[in-house]
Amino acid sequence: MPQRYSDESSRRRTLFHRRPVLDRAEAAVSSRRTRFVIDGRLSPTPESASVAEALDFAESEPNRMALCLFPAPTPHDIDELAEAWDLHPLLVEDLRHGGQRPKLERYGNVLFMVVRSARYDDAAEDVDFSEFHVLVRPHAIAVLCQDKRWIDGTDEAALAGNPADIADRGGRTLLDDEHLLTLGPEAVAYRLLDAIVDGYTPVLRGLAIDKEQIERQVFSGDAAVAERIYRLSQEVIDLQHTTSSMADVLIALRQGFDRYEVPEPLQAYLQDVADHLTHAGIRVTELRDALSQILGVNSTLVAQRQNEDMKKISGWAAILFAPTLIGAIYGMNFDHMPELHWAFGYPAAMGAMVALALTLYFVFKAKKWM
Repeated sequence: MPQRYSDESSRRRTLFHRRPVLDRAEAAVSSRRTRFVIDGRLSPTPESASVAEALDFAESEPNRMALCLFPAPTPHDIDELAEAWDLHPLLVEDLRHGGQRPKLERYGNVLFMVVRSARYDDAAEDVDFSEFHVLVRPHAIAVLCQDKRWIDGTDEAALAGNPADIADRGGRTLLDDEHLLTLGPEAVAYRLLDAIVDGYTPVLRGLAIDKEQIERQVFSGDAAVAERIYRLSQEVIDLQHTTSSMADVLIALRQGFDRYEVPEPLQAYLQDVADHLTHAGIRVTELRDALSQILGVNSTLVAQRQNEDMKKISGWAAILFAPTLIGAIYGMNFDHMPELHWAFGYPAAMGAMVALALTLYFVFKAKKWM
């Protein structure tokens, strides 16, 4: 575990002697965005306030809180956060690497969460996932956005699934409930989880529309539908992995209610988030099962169409085989053959070929092979 300090301000001063904090020029380059909260209300925040300054503000009085948002965290941002918050080396290592599944870990008084949001791209029929690292400690919370493409969303769906964009637009979603924010930084973390889980709804709606289109496409006989089914199934599987991992995170949070004395309003709020996530998980499972059934139906229809094609091919092969057989027999180079020198031999052979071919054609037609 990381070394603990009885005096937080002296700890930070010791760290700063070891590595200077950002100067004005460095702060201007940093992607960090800081918000100060007093009694649940946004307070004027000094321009380019450092992480250490935000923590000093938050810990100066019990009714204060600070939010540090890193839309595109750089290694320097992570170093600054690690020094100011005295983060465990293993935690710092996790912050430097993305591509993690949702999880929850505790390092001393720091709660670390990895969460994933989703957004549906209708044009590409694709689900974009974004990873967020959330750190919560008494009076302060930090959110690191691992995917830069989520920062520039402007529509409501993006606002629902893009906490970085929400916070940057004045905290319309994360910092707009004064009563809830008085309960501490856990309230911001729970509202972040709520925004992410609510963002799954438009994704599921888009996937459901794709499923309906695929069902019509399957029965129309479109040969390209199989690839579309496989692609959509992969998106649904990825979303299922995300929702199941997020459910584990919420379970771990609820298990810590008593130990960490989480206020009852926050417990009720998280329970509501868990209910929404359960509903999303059920819909994802239904979508996956439906796509499996559609794939089975498509395979059956493809096999049926192939069988019909084989019937036609076999019927035409039989029709062509009969005249070919007669022609092959009378095309033999023998001197003594019946009807070889018969005057009506050629017309009779041609007539037999035509009659046999027509007979087979009408027989196959009656059996609906043609």
